[in-house]
Amino acid sequence: MSETRYTKTHEWARKEGEKVLVGISQHAQDELGDIVYVELPSMGACINAGQPFGVVESVKAASDLYAPVSGEIIAVNDRLQDEPGLINQDAEGEGWIIALKDVPDADWNALMTEADYKAVL
Repeated sequence: MSETRYTKTHEWARKEGEKVLVGISQHAQDELGDIVYVELPSMGACINAGQPFGVVESVKAASDLYAPVSGEIIAVNDRLQDEPGLINQDAEGEGWIIALKDVPDADWNALMTEADYKAVL
């Protein structure tokens, strides 16, 4: 069973085995509208919780993507280069942005549960 956690800046993180997938929430993609471009980080880069790791651009605005947790990037969703609209179609599934490893438990535990996130919305 996987569990999804959220940030106040509308990113999500989901543990799947040894990796953690990261993307933007359904709410965030609803607010952005049609996504036309995603700036992806480099494989192997290490990112820190709360720091920008990329950009998502829509017909309305460009928004920084903030790391919900720290870790090493072990995968990027290359499909987003040609199909940025995947985020609109399935923000919390096929529209994932990066996968991380070596995520500290403290970072994970600092994220909001789905119920907490819905209360913030």
